Amino acid sequence: MKRNAIKQLINWKKKSQKKPLIIEGARQVGKTWLMKEFGRTQYKQVVYINFENDFKMRTIFDTDLDVKRIIQDMELNTNLKINPRDTLIIFDEIQECPKALTSLKYFNEDAPQYSVVAAGSMLGVTLHKGTSFPVGKVEFIQLYPMSFSEFLDAVGESRFLPFMESSDFRTLTVFKDVLIRLLKHYFYIGGMPEVVNDFINNRDFNNVKEIQDWILRTYNQDFSKHIDSNLVERIKMVWNSIPSQLAKENKKFIYGAVKKGARANDFELAIAWLRDCGLIYQVHRLNKPAVPLKFYEDFSAFKMFISDIGLFCNLCGVNSQLLIEKEKIFEEFNGALTEQYVLQQLKNRERNIFYWSTDTSRSEIDFMIQAGENAVPIEVKATINLQAKSLKFYREKFKPKISVRTSLADYKKTDDLYDIPLYMIEYLDKIINLNQNNYQNEF
Repeated sequence: MKRNAIKQLINWKKKSQKKPLIIEGARQVGKTWLMKEFGRTQYKQVVYINFENDFKMRTIFDTDLDVKRIIQDMELNTNLKINPRDTLIIFDEIQECPKALTSLKYFNEDAPQYSVVAAGSMLGVTLHKGTSFPVGKVEFIQLYPMSFSEFLDAVGESRFLPFMESSDFRTLTVFKDVLIRLLKHYFYIGGMPEVVNDFINNRDFNNVKEIQDWILRTYNQDFSKHIDSNLVERIKMVWNSIPSQLAKENKKFIYGAVKKGARANDFELAIAWLRDCGLIYQVHRLNKPAVPLKFYEDFSAFKMFISDIGLFCNLCGVNSQLLIEKEKIFEEFNGALTEQYVLQQLKNRERNIFYWSTDTSRSEIDFMIQAGENAVPIEVKATINLQAKSLKFYREKFKPKISVRTSLADYKKTDDLYDIPLYMIEYLDKIINLNQNNYQNEF
């Protein structure tokens, strides 16, 4: 199994002056595997410490935060000589040892020759409890569930990737039916590595559901383990409301749909907790579709998605029988599954994502991204029906230089409008850049 994020880790290793690296991401997205695989392939040896279950290693940070002494104690405990040239130090579940988190500052200042990578599933929540954090002394990368391209590679369909990378739509269209079948599988299985790995070995959709059930149970256990009891119920209410919120025609998050009469201040902390531990994404509305998009972000209006399409299907109670029906899985719940999928692929490119609507919400663009100096509208269609009244209204009103519509239809470019197949939306940037470069080369 390969993860694209390994390239980011290799680039970090090549830096002449690098800070300790923190990998963020929800529980079960593969942070531990990524760190160990990076160490296995790029270093001679790895010193791995998991603070969640290694109580003895926690104590070496109790005395002081002198890096030389910490290194010596780690060598004694692991019976390994830590050579900074060829050893990777991994601090896993670092939120369980706040002083280890603070020590990253001193690794950066006093011992930058050491390669230190850390991760913590509940790190964002821990920081809000007042833990001393080494601001400016560490680097970050975000790890998400596997993208569709990573899924294809994992399940033995990497033959398509060179054509996807090069935007060879002529070849891809020949295999369109195969790609749509695989896309259906991805909708149901999702990108959680343990789920994907079990599917590779067993090809059993019942197993897929069982492992997803287990992951969702661990999330519920986290709700109770890491937060005050009076907030647990509100977190569960928000979490359980997401499928029905996205199944609405207007997918804007409504507090009153969680609990009758509820207001923002009733659930803001619950939403912040879910967001900080990587379980949900908030996509805020834009007051105005102009760059920089961040300037026009409306924090009072947002849509809410969860981290993984497979877990979302599980929460929605999607039956695997939908996989054999022609296009039904894409249409389910007012296209909510398809919108969740597109959001997840865009997020894998680590970008800010918004949506736009009129004040009356009668016209809405599913997603808005910034590409250079362009505000790019993205309309998501669940099937091959390309009627998009909102996108037509938007284009007539704002005259964007680039517009995107993604569906099951084949690729086509008409003036400023790109029709991009759903199985290629992950490569949106490359498709646009390739076309822009070709246009410039003509003049």
